[in-house]
Amino acid sequence: MDILLSVVIVVHVIAALGIIGLVLLQHGKGADMGAAFGSGASGSLFGASGSANFLSRTTAVLALVFFLTSLGLTYLATHKPKLEGGVMDAVKTESVVPAPAPAAPSTDAAGSKSSEIPK
Repeated sequence: MDILLSVVIVVHVIAALGIIGLVLLQHGKGADMGAAFGSGASGSLFGASGSANFLSRTTAVLALVFFLTSLGLTYLATHKPKLEGGVMDAVKTESVVPAPAPAAPSTDAAGSKSSEIPK
C-alpha cells in the first residue's frame, strides 16, 4: 500500500509541475492579435493556432491526471487497512503487586515493646 501511495504522489507532483509549465507557455487571448500584424507567431512549429490547440489539449489531459490522482490520494488516505485489535492492545499491562505491609514492632516475652526499652 505504501508503494502505491508513493507512485500516486509522484504522478501527482509531475502533473502539477506540467500544468504549471504549460500554462506559463501558453499565450493569452490578446497574443493572437499580434500574429495578424506579423510578429512571427504564425511561422511557429505548429502554425498560428496549432500550438494553442496542442498546449491547451495537453494542459487538459494533465488537469485530468491531476484530478484523478487527487481522488486517488483521497481514497488511499481514508481507506487504510485496519489493524486487528484496539489501540490499547499494544500496551503491555503489568500486574500491580501490592506493597508489603509495614512490619509490626516486635515484643519480648514480657509483652513490652522492644523498641521502647532504652539500651
